[in-house]
Amino acid sequence: MRASALNNDDPAPMVGWIVFAATLLIVSGVLAAIEGLIAIIRDNYYAVRGDQLIVFDMTTWGWITLLWGALVILIGLALWSGAGWARWTGMFLAAVSLIGQVSWLGSSAYPLWALVVIGLDIIILYALSARWEGYADLARTP
Repeated sequence: MRASALNNDDPAPMVGWIVFAATLLIVSGVLAAIEGLIAIIRDNYYAVRGDQLIVFDMTTWGWITLLWGALVILIGLALWSGAGWARWTGMFLAAVSLIGQVSWLGSSAYPLWALVVIGLDIIILYALSARWEGYADLARTP
């Protein structure tokens, strides 16, 4: 590659990554909202550990997850429109999601799902932190 290609100030190549991150945020929010609805509808979760039966009431967790999903969807839509504050909020939400998935990874009944979400969060963090200059202007032009 030429040196001038590495110093290119054209924001167009990153537009795809930022739109991809916004789309992933929206999809992640929809999945979290669905998980929240499932936890609200099926409010009791049973786990058998050795000779013990553990019963969890998932209603509160379901509402928290449903509201989290709605927030992530709204941030994804704001990011799509080029709002600068949505970039930082999206990075924060992706980081919180990543930390939450890592903390649940060992005890999760679905470790593969946690690994997939961790990978998506890392992609979102990369896409939102790599480059932003000029995206808001490009997102607002018809």
